[in-house]
Amino acid sequence: MTVEELKIKLNLELVAGKEGLQGEIKGGFVGDLLSVVMGKAKEGNVWITIQSHVNIVAVAVLTGSACIIVSEGFKVEEDAIAKADEENIPILTTKKSSYEMVSDLVAKGIKNI
Repeated sequence: MTVEELKIKLNLELVAGKEGLQGEIKGGFVGDLLSVVMGKAKEGNVWITIQSHVNIVAVAVLTGSACIIVSEGFKVEEDAIAKADEENIPILTTKKSSYEMVSDLVAKGIKNI
């Protein structure tokens, strides 16, 4: 499944990284502590977090994440949006909790969360 397909299926809002929507999703990871994400997230993962600052983009690039989903309705900071556009890292947002997002991803066939 591509990031764009996931965006449509889960009714997520794209706030940055439009050029990266064709990235292939291989699994998922949930985490808010950036050092843990850096050590455990895998290439092609959907990364769910409540973090919304510019450092999430650097971590997504480092781990090869397919996209970032910012949950709980948190607003993504402008500098993070600009950096994600520059790096072609899609940032999607939802008002759902991280738990609800994991449930939705598993229901759509995305495992390894």
